[in-house]
Amino acid sequence: MEDTEQATYRLETGQGAQATLTLKGRLDHDGTASLWRPCMRELRALRPKQLTVQVGQVEYCDGAGIALLMEIQRIQADSGGRAEIRDLRPQFRQLMALFEIDHQVLPPKPLGPLANAIHNIGRWAAGLFFDFTAQVSFIGEICVKLLKTLFHPASLRRSDTFLMAEKAGVNAVGITALLGFLIGLILAFQSAAAMQKFGAEIFVADLVAIALFRELGPLITALVLASRSGSAFAAELGTMKVNEEVDALVTMGLDPVQFLVLPRLIAAVCMLPLLTMFNLLFGLIGCGVVMTTWDVPISTYIERVSEAATLGDVVGGLAKTFVFGTLIAGIGCLRGLQTGTGPSAVGDSATRAVVSGIIAIVVADGIFAVVYYFLGI
Repeated sequence: MEDTEQATYRLETGQGAQATLTLKGRLDHDGTASLWRPCMRELRALRPKQLTVQVGQVEYCDGAGIALLMEIQRIQADSGGRAEIRDLRPQFRQLMALFEIDHQVLPPKPLGPLANAIHNIGRWAAGLFFDFTAQVSFIGEICVKLLKTLFHPASLRRSDTFLMAEKAGVNAVGITALLGFLIGLILAFQSAAAMQKFGAEIFVADLVAIALFRELGPLITALVLASRSGSAFAAELGTMKVNEEVDALVTMGLDPVQFLVLPRLIAAVCMLPLLTMFNLLFGLIGCGVVMTTWDVPISTYIERVSEAATLGDVVGGLAKTFVFGTLIAGIGCLRGLQTGTGPSAVGDSATRAVVSGIIAIVVADGIFAVVYYFLGI
């Protein structure tokens, strides 16, 4: 077999700032590696304005050789010069065309600190906007399906609804009652310690009753449901999404919202007001325990609570729970259906469900406070 010529180069200077680089032999991986560094070193030292690259005697050229030619062009461009490649064979020219800058997907240039901060803020704002629109759209879809279910009750999966009501409501009575008792106890104790200086311990009952009925009772119960059931909804639907069970329902012609989401939504909306009542009851019991330690008769305490908390306070607080329940179930199910792939996908969905649910509850509670203020409730 005839030996082929090894890759060589010769750099010659011409008149003015011109130079000629002649390449010969095989510009493959081995040949290119042997002349890359010395050739580049001489080019950087010479820095010609006009460089002519003669490649007519190149026998073979692959990607390594094309990389060498493009590196020569880059060095010339960086130094303010120009490189002209001559006598390149047609088959090598076609290969080089594939490596032209128009065909390359180059990494973006790094941004400066200010531009990077603006970029991150923009991405965060855009993500927040699209996430908000997705939540609103999903809750709207749920409401439409719920209205259809009211006209066609047979389409509702009653067994799943009762099961979800048991998990979200009955099983949460203990923790809800405990939190209500502790909140009432702590709030009454802190208030009584301050009001004792003015001899106004009796008004602690008014303060605790109004706070529990209007704000703390519905809010604390909703936070418990979001942390407990919202994450459970997201984990259940997320696991089904990862196992492609949701896709199987769609393939069978079943609507995932009707089949999976509505039972959880109805259970959450129905159970949250009941849990709130338990929370309020045990909160008042906790406050009563503190009041008895301050020698306030139980009858007097009950009378003060009944006078302080009006029917409007009770109805206004319970009205919030229906909205809170809708937000908790809707966001939890949405995060579950948005679950991606990977070992941490389900956990991420559960975390996002809790965080988004808590934020939505607090925002909705603030809106209720403003509306109640202007309505005089």
